[in-house]
Amino acid sequence: MNHLLRRHAPITDSGWRLIDDEAVARCTPALAARRVVDFSGPHGWEHSATDLGRTTTLPSTPSEGVSALQRRVLPLVELRADFTISLGELRDHDRGALDPDLDGLDAAAYRIAVAENAAVVHGWSDAAIAGIAEASPHEGPPLADTIDAYPSPVAGAVELLMRQGIAGPYGLLLGREEYTRVIESAEHGGYPLLDHLHKILSGPIVWAPGVNGGVVLSLRGGDFLFEAGQDLAVGYERHDSDAVHLYLQESFSFVIATREAAVSLRPPARVTQRSRKPRSRQGDRRA
Repeated sequence: MNHLLRRHAPITDSGWRLIDDEAVARCTPALAARRVVDFSGPHGWEHSATDLGRTTTLPSTPSEGVSALQRRVLPLVELRADFTISLGELRDHDRGALDPDLDGLDAAAYRIAVAENAAVVHGWSDAAIAGIAEASPHEGPPLADTIDAYPSPVAGAVELLMRQGIAGPYGLLLGREEYTRVIESAEHGGYPLLDHLHKILSGPIVWAPGVNGGVVLSLRGGDFLFEAGQDLAVGYERHDSDAVHLYLQESFSFVIATREAAVSLRPPARVTQRSRKPRSRQGDRRA
């Protein structure tokens, strides 16, 4: 990956190991969409397009007596998130410091993961990427207004997929707020809602920052393809006397083979916890 120009950075081998390990640790939990779709690659920085297996008829040919078709491809898109790291922090790490400040890298990792999730789920028209939620022909139910009622729309989405002949197991991507409410909740005397949803889906419930609401989709394979050229990697931009300027970069495309294999769940207008009792104010007494 010479195009990343890492050898020009004033960073030791130990420093690069620190940066790479931190990038993996921060990116992995937030890269939600690629966990529930087929993944192909990485095919390298030079890989520029995904073969769609289709053609377009050309209106003219160089000479008479022949016809012409042009292969159709989907160009890969490049995402990049810039950040800086203090050279002093890297030098302290080389001296043995165990707590280097890598907040810039952490923020960049989150930003690029959010962008990837949003592109895969909600689409990216400028990059000709159709998202799972927008491409689905199914009008899914909204997520419930009350947390205790969350299983109903999820079960309804699973039943809808089954009626369409879309086999499971199924996965559920949930936006940040929806996922937080689910893992914080308890229903019917403490039975965790997360366990209930697992039983309905027979698959994972995934925290997906960048997703609005939720998506239930089949995990049988062959329906959604994420194709990576260069997978996420850290590159060097420049440095000055105080800091080194780096970036996280990836290239990818996303193709939907079976748009019927997912159901989008709209976010609720409001959420309440039916089982949560209001706290009495200090000093209130019964008559």
